[in-house]
Amino acid sequence: MTDFLLGILGSLAASAILLVLGLLRGARPMWWLVAACSRHTGTGLGRVYRHQSSAERDLARDLRRAQWVKVLAGRGNVLTREVFSPLWSAEPSPQSVQILLPDPDPPEDSWLDRRSQEVSRFDPGFTRGLLRSQVRTNIDYLARVMQARDGIELRTFNLPNNCRVIATDRAAYLTFYSASAHGRNSPCLYARAPGILYTAALRQFEAAWTHATPALPTSRP
Repeated sequence: MTDFLLGILGSLAASAILLVLGLLRGARPMWWLVAACSRHTGTGLGRVYRHQSSAERDLARDLRRAQWVKVLAGRGNVLTREVFSPLWSAEPSPQSVQILLPDPDPPEDSWLDRRSQEVSRFDPGFTRGLLRSQVRTNIDYLARVMQARDGIELRTFNLPNNCRVIATDRAAYLTFYSASAHGRNSPCLYARAPGILYTAALRQFEAAWTHATPALPTSRP
């Protein structure tokens, strides 16, 4: 399973890295060039955000238009912020929302702890317990949301914690976590459907979803 996921990540990186490296420092006017190249290669790459956090405005717009949403996150803090709030409200929202978060208490070797060790090398305040606690808090938040809204499924996984996928029926936002930066400061790719990157992102999500476990609240009300 791990080898399969790493293989998908390798394919994603290989198909995008040359273009991304040349454009990461580019501004919004350069996006037309990215889109032109993606049409020629079939990758579907539409935009490149230098930092994941700078994609949230466009992400919020796409979420409001989505028929369904799939999220694979390394921590899930974005799920509690304003960008996702319309999905949890009584307003018209996607018919289906599937969410994957790391298992904060796996019965065996924890990939979440490995990511904690990685982050602690450049952020000394980041401990193993801190990341676990943040994931638990986000699971509890979503458990409350699920009590008030239908169509949301939450599962947990114990797999390599090195990317984030947020996909809709129209596009996918892909972030590859850097070993030397928080996810919010890592580059984010916008991949349109149909396209190689979009398809690979969905395969990444579905593979993890199949082997994930339904999540339960980690604390009582």
